Amino acid sequence: MNLTEWAKMQGVHPQTAYRWFREGTLPVPARRVGPRTILVNVGVNTTPEVIGGLGLYARVSSHDQKSDLERQVARLSEWAAGAGHRVVRIESEIASGMNGSRVKAKRLLADPDVTVVVVEHKGRLGRMNVELVEAALSATGRRLVVLDDGEADDDLVRDMAGILTSFCARLYGHRSAKGRAKKALEAAAADD
Repeated sequence: MNLTEWAKMQGVHPQTAYRWFREGTLPVPARRVGPRTILVNVGVNTTPEVIGGLGLYARVSSHDQKSDLERQVARLSEWAAGAGHRVVRIESEIASGMNGSRVKAKRLLADPDVTVVVVEHKGRLGRMNVELVEAALSATGRRLVVLDDGEADDDLVRDMAGILTSFCARLYGHRSAKGRAKKALEAAAADD
């Protein structure tokens, strides 16, 4: 079976599978048979032990998106069960993607039994610098799997979306701070 077909069956983007092949971290035996053709040997030991322990992570930004959070967890669990992988940790939380101090994400990333972190979209792990997390995982022999490859592949589009998200977060943060300051001044004036 060729690498692209195998990747689609596993719910992995073909470019990610090719990168794993280049880095030597593809969880199944594969060999190059032509300039653009890589064949995967699916008959040889593709058990969950080869993949390692999966850590599933789902996140939404607000409480009114709780149904989406449950849907994410269900989709990730369904994918893992369908692929026959062993899940060692499932973490889901309601928190901003701009906030780096997310307790459950940190707990998942710190777990040594989790060798593969699985998210529905890269944006679920964080709004910016997910590539740094991916590089840190790779440096420790672990990796990130993103199930939905429907995200923008163009670096410029991704960077612009990150910048706009950052500006929006700052703008809304300033508005919120301005409102809190106004309320504090009103309360102080009322005490006099």
